[in-house]
Amino acid sequence: MAYEHLKLANEEGILWITINRPDKLNALNGAVIGELDRAFTEAAEDDAVLGVALTGAGDRAFVAGADIAELNTLGPEAAREFALRGQEVFNRIERMTRPVVAAVNGYALGGGCELAMACHMRVASSNAVFGQPEVKLGLIPGFAGSQRLPRLVGKGRALEILLSGRNVPADEAERMGLVNRVVEPVELTGAVVDLLKSILRNGPVAVGHCLEAVNYGLDMAFDDGCLLEATLFALCASGEEMKEGTAAFLEKRKPDFRRN
Repeated sequence: MAYEHLKLANEEGILWITINRPDKLNALNGAVIGELDRAFTEAAEDDAVLGVALTGAGDRAFVAGADIAELNTLGPEAAREFALRGQEVFNRIERMTRPVVAAVNGYALGGGCELAMACHMRVASSNAVFGQPEVKLGLIPGFAGSQRLPRLVGKGRALEILLSGRNVPADEAERMGLVNRVVEPVELTGAVVDLLKSILRNGPVAVGHCLEAVNYGLDMAFDDGCLLEATLFALCASGEEMKEGTAAFLEKRKPDFRRN
């Protein structure tokens, strides 16, 4: 089934998912969220997908936020369901065992900032702008922005952003740890590809277990997180990937993980 609001392209194992509503600054509505759910579900089951890059069409916005026209029609029950649905899909993105990088071009506000934060890493163009302006609409974030933002930048900074609704330029977002790096707009695609390729050269099983250890361990007590890490370490030691990696090191050659 074709996508109405997304464009997908697999380039050497990197699946580019582009939200394609440039006339609406790629705003999220129920239909877009549903297509994101399908795209990431299919990506997780596709052996040809080694990593994912997520971006927005055009250079004005990654995702400028939720579709306000749709929000305006929601009553309390529908609003709760809309928030829970978005959280479900964004959690699916975060729990991918293949790396997901957001290529943030322009505005990443409200739901757009929340979507970027659900990705494992964020590379931003120098013209990117982040923010959670929901309080200006008499709302709070609905797609886990109040939960992911303090985990990334700390409680004090997160509360300042959430309560003021102010925009955060790319260079400040980098300093506070909201994005991994900032590049010039013309360099954004290349920087994301380089980052993903640097990850994909490593053992795919190990990369997946690293993602699991961090994603689940952050919500555990420290000792429980360490136990999870030890268990995943043991799983790595039981596979052919570890044998290839250690043998390559001892033989002073590059490992070939893809043959396992």
